[in-house]
Amino acid sequence: MSDWPHDPDGEEGSEGMRKYGQAILAKKLDEEADFPLRRDEFVEEYGDHPVRLNHERVVSVAAIMEHVEESEFDEIVGFHKAVGRAMRENGLWEITPQEVGR
Repeated sequence: MSDWPHDPDGEEGSEGMRKYGQAILAKKLDEEADFPLRRDEFVEEYGDHPVRLNHERVVSVAAIMEHVEESEFDEIVGFHKAVGRAMRENGLWEITPQEVGR
């Protein structure tokens, strides 16, 4: 395991493994105060933070954001769409629709 700035499963990470993937990134943002948002500034601040993709796999915020094409976001919905697309297209999306609602 890498030396993360905090425990990927702690309250700063995935809240004891209750939150995974894109939900971890959403926790870092305030819909009102943080937008417009520049991708590079987000990575500069959070790039070394862990994101748990499943019970075994943890990657950095930077590893996800390197696949996001957009450089700036006016609102959180655009951010979520771009990040979700980047994660799915690059093998970083671990949650399947069958798992939702379990």
